[in-house]
Amino acid sequence: MGGSGAVRKEEKENDLVLPGVPLTFARGPADGEHLQAAANERFKQGSQRRVALGLIAAVTVHLAIFELFPRMQVDDLGAAAVALETIELPPEVRIPPPPEEVSRPATPRVATIDVDEDVTIAATTFESNPVENLPPPPKTASPEDRPSFIPYTVAPVLRNKDEVLRFLQRVYPSMLKSAGVGGAVVLWLYIDEDGQVLRTVVAESSGFEQLDEAAQKVASKMEWKPAMNRDKKTAVWLSQAIDFSVT
Repeated sequence: MGGSGAVRKEEKENDLVLPGVPLTFARGPADGEHLQAAANERFKQGSQRRVALGLIAAVTVHLAIFELFPRMQVDDLGAAAVALETIELPPEVRIPPPPEEVSRPATPRVATIDVDEDVTIAATTFESNPVENLPPPPKTASPEDRPSFIPYTVAPVLRNKDEVLRFLQRVYPSMLKSAGVGGAVVLWLYIDEDGQVLRTVVAESSGFEQLDEAAQKVASKMEWKPAMNRDKKTAVWLSQAIDFSVT
């Protein structure tokens, strides 16, 4: 009895509370570990809630941005096709070498002749040249051989052009043709009411008598549709050029 009384007394002494002094209780090591574990568990649970709330907020903000801001559209810019063209380069031009220098001709030598200053030409008079000794005047063409204008309303038309061209090649002087000599002859043709060439007159010579004669031969082979003066056939003079050329 005496021992239990002492213990109770000690407990009562421990339960005494001093005014103004907080009560403190001493805890052992086991109590500290339990408190640390509980604090960690509460921190984990709080972190999971914060992460979930952050994800929900981020998704909500992105959805609001996509809905509120204008939509972006991509325009079709297309691709510009570049056409390649093949350019042919001009042929290479070779410049010929300069011609060889031609030697200058020798200076001609003029013989010295003594001319008498008193030499004169005798005067020409009718006494020294009587009319009987003079040559006859040149023969003039008769009026019918001279071309003259004859009125007509429809010009004559050559009918046998192909035959005339073949005949021209036959009468072309072979010596002139082989030498490449040609020329044009202009003739005056007198065409009667039947379309036949009755007369020919050389209006412009080619410069070669043989070509002039061949042109007159060609003109004689021409057949014409006669000219018309209103409703009647008429003879006319016609200018016709005949060309001799080496093709």
